[in-house]
Amino acid sequence: MPSYGDDLRVVAPAPGIGAGNWSGAASAVLVDGVFWLTWRVRRPLTEGRGVTVVVARSGDGETFEQVAEVERDAFGAESFERPVLVPVPGLGWRLYLSCATPGSKHWWVDSLTAPTVEGLAAGHQQVVLPGDAHTAVKDPVITRDARSSGGGWHLWLCCHPLDDAGHEDRMTTRYLTGDDGLDWTDRGEVLRGRPGEWDARGARVTTVVGHDPLTVLYDGRPDAESNWFETTGVAVWDDGDGQGRLVPDPTISPIRSPYADGAFRYAAAVPLGDGRTRYFVEAAREDGAHDLVTMVR
Repeated sequence: MPSYGDDLRVVAPAPGIGAGNWSGAASAVLVDGVFWLTWRVRRPLTEGRGVTVVVARSGDGETFEQVAEVERDAFGAESFERPVLVPVPGLGWRLYLSCATPGSKHWWVDSLTAPTVEGLAAGHQQVVLPGDAHTAVKDPVITRDARSSGGGWHLWLCCHPLDDAGHEDRMTTRYLTGDDGLDWTDRGEVLRGRPGEWDARGARVTTVVGHDPLTVLYDGRPDAESNWFETTGVAVWDDGDGQGRLVPDPTISPIRSPYADGAFRYAAAVPLGDGRTRYFVEAAREDGAHDLVTMVR
Protein backbone atom coordinates (compact mmCIF):
# COMPACT_ATOMS: atom_id res chain seq x y z
CA MET A 1 0.00 0.00 0.00
CA PRO A 2 1.53 3.32 -1.02
CA SER A 3 1.95 6.26 1.32
CA TYR A 4 2.19 9.94 0.44
CA GLY A 5 5.92 10.76 0.43
CA ASP A 6 8.65 13.01 -0.91
CA ASP A 7 9.42 10.64 -3.78
CA LEU A 8 6.12 11.42 -5.49
CA ARG A 9 6.51 12.73 -9.06
CA VAL A 10 4.02 14.67 -11.21
CA VAL A 11 3.29 12.80 -14.44
CA ALA A 12 0.57 15.05 -15.85
CA PRO A 13 -0.11 18.41 -14.20
CA ALA A 14 -3.62 19.79 -13.89
CA PRO A 15 -4.76 21.71 -16.99
CA GLY A 16 -5.16 24.93 -15.00
CA ILE A 17 -4.89 26.60 -11.63
CA GLY A 18 -7.46 26.06 -8.89
CA ALA A 19 -10.29 23.74 -7.94
CA GLY A 20 -11.96 21.74 -10.70
CA ASN A 21 -8.84 21.53 -12.87
CA TRP A 22 -7.84 17.87 -12.70
CA SER A 23 -5.56 15.46 -14.50
CA GLY A 24 -6.16 11.95 -13.26
CA ALA A 25 -8.65 9.08 -13.13
CA ALA A 26 -5.84 7.14 -14.79
CA SER A 27 -5.14 3.53 -15.62
CA ALA A 28 -1.82 2.04 -16.67
CA VAL A 29 -0.29 -1.14 -18.07
CA LEU A 30 3.29 -2.31 -18.60
CA VAL A 31 3.84 -4.19 -21.89
CA ASP A 32 7.27 -5.31 -23.16
CA GLY A 33 9.03 -2.75 -20.97
CA VAL A 34 6.81 0.16 -22.02
CA PHE A 35 4.41 1.94 -19.66
CA TRP A 36 1.12 2.86 -21.32
CA LEU A 37 -0.89 5.41 -19.36
CA THR A 38 -4.31 6.90 -20.03
CA TRP A 39 -6.09 9.65 -18.09
CA ARG A 40 -8.87 12.18 -18.44
CA VAL A 41 -8.33 15.94 -18.52
CA ARG A 42 -11.01 17.76 -16.58
CA ARG A 43 -11.96 21.44 -16.37
CA PRO A 44 -14.26 23.13 -13.81
CA LEU A 45 -18.01 22.64 -14.19
CA THR A 46 -18.38 26.04 -15.90
CA GLU A 47 -15.63 25.20 -18.42
CA GLY A 48 -16.69 21.79 -19.68
CA ARG A 49 -15.83 19.12 -17.07
CA GLY A 50 -14.06 16.04 -18.51
CA VAL A 51 -13.08 17.22 -21.99
CA THR A 52 -10.53 14.72 -23.32
CA VAL A 53 -8.83 11.38 -22.68
CA VAL A 54 -5.08 11.22 -23.29
CA VAL A 55 -2.97 8.11 -23.98
CA ALA A 56 0.80 8.28 -23.51
CA ARG A 57 3.86 6.02 -23.36
CA SER A 58 7.03 5.97 -21.26
CA GLY A 59 10.15 3.91 -20.77
CA ASP A 60 10.64 4.85 -17.12
CA GLY A 61 7.10 5.40 -15.83
CA GLU A 62 7.70 9.08 -15.07
CA THR A 63 8.29 10.92 -18.35
CA PHE A 64 5.48 10.34 -20.84
CA GLU A 65 5.01 11.11 -24.53
CA GLN A 66 1.43 11.62 -25.72
CA VAL A 67 0.48 9.31 -28.60
CA ALA A 68 -3.31 9.61 -28.81
CA GLU A 69 -6.18 11.79 -27.64
CA VAL A 70 -9.94 11.27 -27.71
CA GLU A 71 -12.48 14.10 -27.55
CA ARG A 72 -15.72 13.67 -25.62
CA ASP A 73 -17.71 15.24 -28.48
CA ALA A 74 -16.95 12.19 -30.62
CA PHE A 75 -19.16 10.19 -28.24
CA GLY A 76 -21.84 12.81 -27.66
CA ALA A 77 -20.78 12.80 -24.01
CA GLU A 78 -21.17 15.67 -21.58
CA SER A 79 -18.04 14.57 -19.70
CA PHE A 80 -15.39 11.85 -19.48
CA GLU A 81 -14.29 10.07 -16.33
CA ARG A 82 -11.92 7.12 -15.95
CA PRO A 83 -10.53 5.48 -19.12
CA VAL A 84 -8.89 2.05 -19.26
CA LEU A 85 -6.33 0.88 -21.83
CA VAL A 86 -6.00 -2.88 -22.39
CA PRO A 87 -3.99 -4.92 -24.93
CA VAL A 88 -6.28 -7.37 -26.76
CA PRO A 89 -4.63 -10.48 -28.28
CA GLY A 90 -5.23 -10.72 -32.01
CA LEU A 91 -6.84 -7.28 -32.23
CA GLY A 92 -4.35 -4.78 -30.83
CA TRP A 93 -5.58 -2.36 -28.16
CA ARG A 94 -8.86 -1.32 -26.60
CA LEU A 95 -9.62 1.94 -24.82
CA TYR A 96 -12.63 1.92 -22.50
CA LEU A 97 -14.26 5.29 -21.85
CA SER A 98 -16.59 6.46 -19.07
CA CYS A 99 -19.13 8.77 -20.73
CA ALA A 100 -21.71 11.08 -19.15
CA THR A 101 -25.14 11.29 -20.78
CA PRO A 102 -25.94 14.98 -21.47
CA GLY A 103 -28.51 16.58 -19.21
CA SER A 104 -28.65 13.70 -16.74
CA LYS A 105 -26.78 11.90 -13.98
CA HIS A 106 -26.49 8.78 -16.16
CA TRP A 107 -23.15 7.33 -17.31
CA TRP A 108 -22.21 4.52 -19.70
CA VAL A 109 -19.02 2.70 -20.68
CA ASP A 110 -18.00 2.86 -24.35
CA SER A 111 -14.93 1.56 -26.18
CA LEU A 112 -12.53 2.02 -29.09
CA THR A 113 -10.50 -0.88 -30.54
CA ALA A 114 -7.61 -0.52 -32.99
CA PRO A 115 -4.48 -2.40 -34.13
CA THR A 116 -2.23 0.28 -32.58
CA VAL A 117 -2.47 2.69 -29.67
CA GLU A 118 -1.82 5.56 -32.07
CA GLY A 119 -4.89 4.55 -34.08
CA LEU A 120 -7.35 4.37 -31.19
CA ALA A 121 -9.05 7.71 -31.82
CA ALA A 122 -10.22 6.37 -35.20
CA GLY A 123 -10.77 2.82 -33.95
CA HIS A 124 -13.90 0.65 -33.92
CA GLN A 125 -16.43 2.08 -31.48
CA GLN A 126 -18.78 -0.14 -29.43
CA VAL A 127 -20.88 0.46 -26.34
CA VAL A 128 -19.79 -2.01 -23.66
CA LEU A 129 -21.98 -1.28 -20.64
CA PRO A 130 -24.97 1.01 -21.30
CA GLY A 131 -26.30 1.24 -17.75
CA ASP A 132 -30.05 1.86 -17.55
CA ALA A 133 -32.69 4.19 -16.17
CA HIS A 134 -31.93 3.03 -12.65
CA THR A 135 -28.11 2.85 -12.62
CA ALA A 136 -25.21 4.90 -13.96
CA VAL A 137 -22.05 2.88 -14.67
CA LYS A 138 -18.48 4.18 -15.01
CA ASP A 139 -14.84 3.93 -13.88
CA PRO A 140 -14.18 0.28 -14.79
CA VAL A 141 -11.17 -1.66 -13.52
CA ILE A 142 -10.33 -4.38 -16.06
CA THR A 143 -7.87 -7.28 -15.92
CA ARG A 144 -7.35 -10.32 -18.12
CA ASP A 145 -6.03 -13.74 -17.09
CA ALA A 146 -3.98 -14.94 -20.05
CA ARG A 147 -3.94 -18.47 -18.61
CA SER A 148 -7.69 -18.86 -18.99
CA SER A 149 -8.88 -20.73 -22.10
CA GLY A 150 -12.05 -18.63 -22.12
CA GLY A 151 -10.28 -15.29 -22.12
CA GLY A 152 -10.51 -14.70 -18.38
CA TRP A 153 -11.67 -11.07 -18.41
CA HIS A 154 -12.53 -9.48 -15.05
CA LEU A 155 -14.19 -6.12 -14.40
CA TRP A 156 -14.99 -4.13 -11.29
CA LEU A 157 -17.62 -1.52 -12.09
CA CYS A 158 -18.58 1.63 -10.20
CA CYS A 159 -22.38 1.94 -10.03
CA HIS A 160 -24.44 4.98 -9.05
CA PRO A 161 -28.13 4.48 -8.21
CA LEU A 162 -30.43 6.98 -9.93
CA ASP A 163 -33.57 6.25 -7.90
CA ASP A 164 -33.25 9.17 -5.48
CA ALA A 165 -32.88 12.59 -7.08
CA GLY A 166 -30.07 14.63 -5.59
CA HIS A 167 -28.29 11.56 -4.21
CA GLU A 168 -26.87 10.08 -7.40
CA ASP A 169 -23.31 10.48 -6.09
CA ARG A 170 -23.68 7.33 -3.95
CA MET A 171 -21.58 4.49 -5.31
CA THR A 172 -20.98 0.76 -4.97
CA THR A 173 -18.80 -1.71 -6.88
CA ARG A 174 -20.03 -4.74 -8.82
CA TYR A 175 -17.93 -7.58 -10.26
CA LEU A 176 -18.36 -8.86 -13.83
CA THR A 177 -16.67 -11.52 -15.96
CA GLY A 178 -16.43 -12.09 -19.70
CA ASP A 179 -14.65 -13.86 -22.54
CA ASP A 180 -13.81 -11.01 -24.89
CA GLY A 181 -13.92 -7.74 -22.95
CA LEU A 182 -17.11 -6.62 -24.67
CA ASP A 183 -19.88 -8.91 -23.38
CA TRP A 184 -20.04 -9.18 -19.60
CA THR A 185 -21.88 -11.25 -16.98
CA ASP A 186 -22.73 -9.45 -13.75
CA ARG A 187 -21.68 -11.49 -10.71
CA GLY A 188 -23.14 -9.12 -8.14
CA GLU A 189 -22.17 -6.37 -5.75
CA VAL A 190 -18.84 -6.91 -4.00
CA LEU A 191 -18.09 -3.62 -2.20
CA ARG A 192 -20.14 -0.87 -0.62
CA GLY A 193 -19.63 1.89 1.91
CA ARG A 194 -19.93 1.37 5.67
CA PRO A 195 -22.28 3.52 7.76
CA GLY A 196 -20.37 5.85 10.05
CA GLU A 197 -17.01 5.22 8.38
CA TRP A 198 -14.82 7.29 6.04
CA ASP A 199 -16.36 5.45 3.06
CA ALA A 200 -20.01 5.73 4.18
CA ARG A 201 -21.19 7.50 1.02
CA GLY A 202 -19.62 5.02 -1.37
CA ALA A 203 -16.77 2.68 -2.26
CA ARG A 204 -15.18 2.30 -5.71
CA VAL A 205 -12.53 -0.31 -6.57
CA THR A 206 -9.69 1.45 -8.41
CA THR A 207 -6.99 -1.22 -8.88
CA VAL A 208 -6.02 -4.80 -8.08
CA VAL A 209 -2.81 -5.17 -6.04
CA GLY A 210 -2.88 -8.87 -5.13
CA HIS A 211 -4.60 -12.13 -6.05
CA ASP A 212 -4.14 -14.60 -3.19
CA PRO A 213 -6.37 -13.41 -1.64
CA LEU A 214 -7.77 -10.79 -3.98
CA THR A 215 -6.62 -7.43 -2.63
CA VAL A 216 -7.65 -4.07 -4.06
CA LEU A 217 -7.25 -0.38 -3.50
CA TYR A 218 -10.50 1.50 -3.45
CA ASP A 219 -11.55 5.07 -2.87
CA GLY A 220 -14.52 6.44 -0.98
CA ARG A 221 -15.94 9.37 0.92
CA PRO A 222 -18.02 9.95 4.05
CA ASP A 223 -20.69 12.27 2.62
CA ALA A 224 -22.08 13.97 -0.47
CA GLU A 225 -20.04 17.10 0.18
CA SER A 226 -16.86 15.06 -0.31
CA ASN A 227 -17.81 14.10 -3.88
CA TRP A 228 -14.71 14.38 -6.12
CA PHE A 229 -12.43 14.43 -3.06
CA GLU A 230 -12.20 10.69 -2.34
CA THR A 231 -9.38 9.12 -0.34
CA THR A 232 -7.86 5.65 -0.76
CA GLY A 233 -8.05 2.50 1.36
CA VAL A 234 -7.50 -1.27 1.07
CA ALA A 235 -10.04 -4.11 0.82
CA VAL A 236 -9.51 -7.88 0.82
CA TRP A 237 -11.71 -10.70 -0.50
CA ASP A 238 -13.59 -12.61 2.19
CA ASP A 239 -15.62 -15.72 1.39
CA GLY A 240 -16.01 -16.85 4.98
CA ASP A 241 -19.81 -16.75 4.98
CA GLY A 242 -20.15 -18.16 1.47
CA GLN A 243 -21.35 -14.84 0.08
CA GLY A 244 -18.00 -13.53 -1.15
CA ARG A 245 -17.23 -9.83 -0.92
CA LEU A 246 -14.43 -7.31 -0.57
CA VAL A 247 -13.98 -6.26 3.05
CA PRO A 248 -12.18 -3.01 3.93
CA ASP A 249 -9.03 -3.48 6.01
CA PRO A 250 -9.82 -1.63 9.28
CA THR A 251 -6.15 -1.50 10.29
CA ILE A 252 -5.21 0.81 7.39
CA SER A 253 -6.31 4.42 7.57
CA PRO A 254 -7.31 6.02 4.26
CA ILE A 255 -4.54 7.88 2.46
CA ARG A 256 -5.22 11.51 1.61
CA SER A 257 -3.29 14.38 0.13
CA PRO A 258 -2.06 16.88 2.74
CA TYR A 259 -3.24 19.70 0.49
CA ALA A 260 -6.52 21.48 -0.26
CA ASP A 261 -9.50 19.09 -0.46
CA GLY A 262 -7.32 16.07 0.45
CA ALA A 263 -8.20 14.08 -2.69
CA PHE A 264 -6.02 11.00 -3.22
CA ARG A 265 -8.09 8.90 -5.57
CA TYR A 266 -8.26 6.69 -8.66
CA ALA A 267 -5.12 4.77 -7.73
CA ALA A 268 -3.72 2.46 -10.42
CA ALA A 269 -1.04 -0.16 -9.71
CA VAL A 270 1.52 -1.60 -12.13
CA PRO A 271 3.70 -4.49 -10.82
CA LEU A 272 7.32 -4.05 -11.88
CA GLY A 273 8.31 -7.72 -11.61
CA ASP A 274 10.95 -7.14 -8.93
CA GLY A 275 8.67 -7.05 -5.90
CA ARG A 276 7.92 -3.35 -6.32
CA THR A 277 4.87 -1.62 -7.73
CA ARG A 278 4.51 1.69 -9.53
CA TYR A 279 1.38 3.59 -8.54
CA PHE A 280 -0.40 6.38 -10.39
CA VAL A 281 -2.81 8.52 -8.35
CA GLU A 282 -4.88 11.68 -8.78
CA ALA A 283 -3.82 13.91 -5.88
CA ALA A 284 -4.89 17.35 -4.67
CA ARG A 285 -2.28 20.10 -4.63
CA GLU A 286 -2.16 23.33 -2.61
CA ASP A 287 -4.27 25.45 -5.00
CA GLY A 288 -7.08 22.87 -5.13
CA ALA A 289 -6.22 21.50 -8.58
CA HIS A 290 -5.46 17.78 -8.95
CA ASP A 291 -2.26 16.46 -10.56
CA LEU A 292 -1.65 12.93 -11.82
CA VAL A 293 1.31 11.69 -9.79
CA THR A 294 3.38 8.53 -9.55
CA MET A 295 5.47 6.72 -6.92
CA VAL A 296 7.16 3.34 -6.50
CA ARG A 297 6.72 1.14 -3.42
